[in-house]
Amino acid sequence: MEIICCILVLLVFSNVSSGEEEQISIEVVEKPPNEKCQRLSKDGDLLAMHYTGRLEKDGSVFDSSHNRGQTFDFTLGKGMVIQGWDQGLKDMCVGEKRKLRVPAHLGYGDQGAGDVIPPGANLLFEVELMEIKDRDIADEEETTQEKAAPNVFKMIDKDNNKELSIGEVKKYLKEQEGFPNEDESNHETILSEIFEHEDKDKDGVISFEEFSGPKHDEL
Repeated sequence: MEIICCILVLLVFSNVSSGEEEQISIEVVEKPPNEKCQRLSKDGDLLAMHYTGRLEKDGSVFDSSHNRGQTFDFTLGKGMVIQGWDQGLKDMCVGEKRKLRVPAHLGYGDQGAGDVIPPGANLLFEVELMEIKDRDIADEEETTQEKAAPNVFKMIDKDNNKELSIGEVKKYLKEQEGFPNEDESNHETILSEIFEHEDKDKDGVISFEEFSGPKHDEL
């Protein structure tokens, strides 16, 4: 599901709430012995994570990397994920498992995400750090994605109008090998996240400039 990593990761919000804000809660479930924990995750590291996300309200699962059979890879501290992850995944060893309770203002905020995550929802995550990739590998992957952007955009933009509609993106994702085609609710969440993150001017379409421009460094 590489296309999702090219145009999306998890949603980023900068919500401000009145009064004292709740902080993220971190519980270390399992940690390798000290002699096997030679490196801790830090800002700038490319992490490969497995995770399951639940709504605190009823414990229902809204997303899981295990269902897709592959890790979720992103650079920590670059605004590529919700604030709760950028805060809650620091100083982890490879093989470490944690439980995170992410208050709404550090997650999907007052907007929610599609039909799966309601506005103001507190979230629970079970996370496991599978790998910390070398920075040169991360740089190479980011460069490859940048070079691939024009071709990917053209493949999605079936009507060649230099804009990606929700329908075009949805159709393209469903055509990708490994995309969970049986879970329509997950599709809507992914589409909501893509357009919330990529559609900078909120006009309902993603232009080529929005698609290929700077993604996270300005955050």
